[in-house]
Amino acid sequence: MRHGKHTFKVGRTGSHRRCMLANMLKSLIENERISTTVVKAKELRRHAERLITMAKKNTVASRRNAIAELMVTYNSLTHKEARLVKKGDKSSFSRDRIVIDKLFGELGIRFVGRNGGYTRIIRTADRIGDSAPTCYIEYLK
Repeated sequence: MRHGKHTFKVGRTGSHRRCMLANMLKSLIENERISTTVVKAKELRRHAERLITMAKKNTVASRRNAIAELMVTYNSLTHKEARLVKKGDKSSFSRDRIVIDKLFGELGIRFVGRNGGYTRIIRTADRIGDSAPTCYIEYLK
């Protein structure tokens, strides 16, 4: 029996699904609001809320789990980039490093007093081409 075996397929292979969700999570953390279809947003909510729970713990293990979930690849910094970072210039960071810093810095602190329900889905009009229901998914303020 398949009881309790929730799967989010949307006509994609497993690796494509994982990469798509990781990219959507990075965009959601970076911009705090993205537009997508309702089906993708409902699945994204599960992962986004789990990431915030990890960020609230702020341990080394939770940071490593979040990095694995977001499929972050850390490339070592060159000497020049390392000097710029020490001076406070974060523009030399890759997008992935900025996303992890924002997740564990700003977002983790914002939701410390909240026990869940960190995201909101706001439905919008149907998409023109295929009439798919679209929505905004955003982190609460």
